[in-house]
Formats: sequence, structure tokens, C-alpha cells
Amino acid sequence: MALMLVVSIGLAGCAGNPSASSTESTVPTASDTQEEPLIAELTWQEAKASTEKEALEIAALIPKDKITSIVQKETGVLLSCSNTEHNWNGSTSITLTEGSEAESVVKELETAARAHYTDHRFEVSSDRTIQGTFRVEISDPATSEMYLIREDDPGVIRIASGSPCFTLPEGIYPGGDF
Repeated sequence: MALMLVVSIGLAGCAGNPSASSTESTVPTASDTQEEPLIAELTWQEAKASTEKEALEIAALIPKDKITSIVQKETGVLLSCSNTEHNWNGSTSITLTEGSEAESVVKELETAARAHYTDHRFEVSSDRTIQGTFRVEISDPATSEMYLIREDDPGVIRIASGSPCFTLPEGIYPGGDF
């Protein structure tokens, strides 16, 4: 009896959506599953620009009255994702106003990021480094795009950023500044 029930349920699942017409696809779309559609191949310049823009958006989650300056490093480096792909890595430094405690600002940023990224594109998590520094990670598991936020020097929060992976054009050497 239990076997017949399992077979019946399994066959019912194969029947598809009874409300869908025969020309409608029953395969879920990105909007059905809340996943981002696949990203078209990026150039390193597009990956860099997008990652820098997102880092500044993250920095904007810090209350303005706690910020003295935001400096985005002009160049970054390429790191290998695989034998054929690389990602662009850069950094943004946020100098805090005197009296602002970096760890509490990073914790506030974590709370703001959880509220900001409700579209499920990015996951927000936190931990402590081996040195005991509180750190927030904002990452997209689908593309490997990642932002690590922590106190760098006293009174300075650093956003280390890594773009989605991309393939370099033939003949481009991945060493040096990008």
C-alpha cells in the first residue's frame, strides 16, 4: 500500500502543472526562483566598474555623520578563479570621524546590509578574523562576487572587493595593476 502511494505521488509530479497550457513551459524561470539570470561574459573593465560601484553602495550604508572620507583605490589586481577565469580585486577605505568605534560601525553596516539586500542577490554574514577583528562578508554565491568589510587601520574601515569571474581576452597577461 505504501509503495502504491509513493508511485502515485511520483507519477502525479510528472504530470506537470495542470493549469499550464500545452505550449507553456513548466520549467521555473529566474523570477520564479528569485535567482539572478546568468551574467553575460564580462570584460575586466566592466567587472572592475561594477565592483567599485557596489563597494561605494556598501560604503553609503554607513551613516554620513560617522564618515570623514571615502577613498577608492584607483587600481586593483586580477586573481585566478580557475585555469581560464580571473576576477578583479580592489579596495575602498572609509575613514571614520573621531570618536566613532570601528567595530560598532561595521556591526551597524551589517544590519543595514541585511535590510538593503532583500532581493537575495547577496548573502550577508559575519565572523571574526584570526586576530579577533569583527568582519562582515557580503557575497553572491552564484557569481563569487564578494565584499569583506572590517577595521583596517585604527579608525579606518576597509572594503576588500572581488568581482564576478570572467575570461581575459587572448594575449592579456593577468599580472600588474588593473
